[in-house]
Amino acid sequence: MSIWVIGDIQGCYGTFSRLLEKIQFDPVADQLWLTGDLVNRGGQSLETLRLIYSLRSAVTSVLGNHDIHLLAEDYKYPQGGTSNKEFEAIFKAHDRENLIQWLNRRPLLFQDKASKHLLVHAGLLPRWKVREALKMAGEVESLLQSNSRAKYFAKVYAQHSSGLVPKLGTFRRMRLATSVFTRMRFANARGQLDLKSSGPPGSQKKGFKPWFEAKTRRKKKWTVLFGHWAALGLYQGNGVICLDSGCVWGGKLTAMRLEDRHIVQVKRKKSCLKYSA
Repeated sequence: MSIWVIGDIQGCYGTFSRLLEKIQFDPVADQLWLTGDLVNRGGQSLETLRLIYSLRSAVTSVLGNHDIHLLAEDYKYPQGGTSNKEFEAIFKAHDRENLIQWLNRRPLLFQDKASKHLLVHAGLLPRWKVREALKMAGEVESLLQSNSRAKYFAKVYAQHSSGLVPKLGTFRRMRLATSVFTRMRFANARGQLDLKSSGPPGSQKKGFKPWFEAKTRRKKKWTVLFGHWAALGLYQGNGVICLDSGCVWGGKLTAMRLEDRHIVQVKRKKSCLKYSA
């Protein structure tokens, strides 16, 4: 059995299918770990979700910011009508409910104790211990699956709060936690985030650094697997591995075999080119 970790797919169905063929993925024997952002911008989000759903018994995926955007739009437009063409195709699909319900149950953070790996879309706040991060993720996941999710969706895109402190109210704390798990690239020693900088290391505001370069309370035995940062690209170091190699932006889609860190990549298929913003 092999565990293959794949970076941000973002609706690039053709490229994703070709990568599965290249690694000779066998859903009976192998496992897929996905870093989130399964949908949006690649043009074939419905087909991508259907393929992943068909493999769901062999799939572990975390939520990315684009996935949460889809869930928010699904709640806002129960009858369809969103301006996002890829999302609208999902909303008009006969299997919409199954696909959305499956996506809504994905975690923000996955822990594999046996291999000492953590799977997340964007990253972990350096000041968090693993158990604290898991607790925070669990709170957000509970909100997403509760009757309070409408308020969560309304608040998650509001002005960002600085500093993850216990005195923050529930929704401000959950908004900040969501930003950490799904949007973060740069942070400072106080736990504040620079969410406006999306370029490579060195493009951030003064006083900030890549989140994985800051002194961490996380034990060194853990390796964090993440995506989200196309400008960083395939990266290994500082106890982390980034697998977002910018497929939807004209780059490659990356898979890594967990047991030996063997890398397999495919170039984005031309079918995705006309859809990317």
